Amino acid sequence: MTLILALDFGGTKLAAATVNVGSRKWLRYERRLSPVGANASTDLEIMRSLIYSLLEDTKPAAIGVSFGGPVDASTGTVRLSHHVAGWENIPLKGLLEEEFGVSVGVDNDANVAALGEHRFGAGQGYDSLFYITVSTGVGGGWILNGQPWRGAGGMAGEIGHIVVDPAGPVCLCGKRGCVERLASGPYMAQSVREILENEPQRRGGLRDREVLRGLVGDNLTLLTGQLVSEAAAAGDDLAKEVLHKAAWALGVGIGNVANLMNPQRFVLGGGVTKAGEDFWQVVRQVARETALPEVDFEVVSATLGDDAPLWGAVALAEMDN
Repeated sequence: MTLILALDFGGTKLAAATVNVGSRKWLRYERRLSPVGANASTDLEIMRSLIYSLLEDTKPAAIGVSFGGPVDASTGTVRLSHHVAGWENIPLKGLLEEEFGVSVGVDNDANVAALGEHRFGAGQGYDSLFYITVSTGVGGGWILNGQPWRGAGGMAGEIGHIVVDPAGPVCLCGKRGCVERLASGPYMAQSVREILENEPQRRGGLRDREVLRGLVGDNLTLLTGQLVSEAAAAGDDLAKEVLHKAAWALGVGIGNVANLMNPQRFVLGGGVTKAGEDFWQVVRQVARETALPEVDFEVVSATLGDDAPLWGAVALAEMDN
């Protein structure tokens, strides 16, 4: 059998897996959290240790790589990471090809996950889909006419930086009210934290504090997007408010993209999409209200879960090999 090595450099985690061509079952799988204060060097060292642990004495026929940040897919060069320092203009494809002596394909995680869902998941049988990942950040990847579409400079699909609230809070990119600034996990946690710190007497504030204290004690720095979702499910008014705003922002972005490009399906993955049925209901309703009534589309959950970028890396390796 021909062995494929799949790698996923995420904003907060690193994962690697091996699979035989044509198989839908991992041979081996390793996952490691990126340490606090990680940089490109530490992430590369951790990934190297994962790779050698997986491969032992075997050699892959090809390597596919998903990277959480802008990538020039034509050269396999990472432009930067918004979440990990030191990744500016790193020739990741060249580094891996030099070390392992096989063909390597590298692309942005959302593009790769789109490819994975199209080939192996919720996009099977569809010619056009837009995959959206909502986790540490918000990104998107296109499949058009059955093929990845990256745009002129590889930057197509950046739904996270569509502005939906021009008067909203400042995003990491410098603009105000981006989808990512309102809908990503870390920013949801930040929004809750800032409201609790700055508006302690807000309506429902004491109740908010009670629910959240049960999750993080008095240490609001421990808040995460996942905990905000849990607090919302437990009836926390503030958490529900922030989660509703996130779902609204995502729905507006989806509705606008539906008008512009008219894909058959929107496939949503990432940790924030596990926030529960209320979140999905708001996303679908707002997307439908934002899009023209004549524009037909579905908004569905990714079926590959957190492994969508890894399975996309498999598809990428098969395409490039």
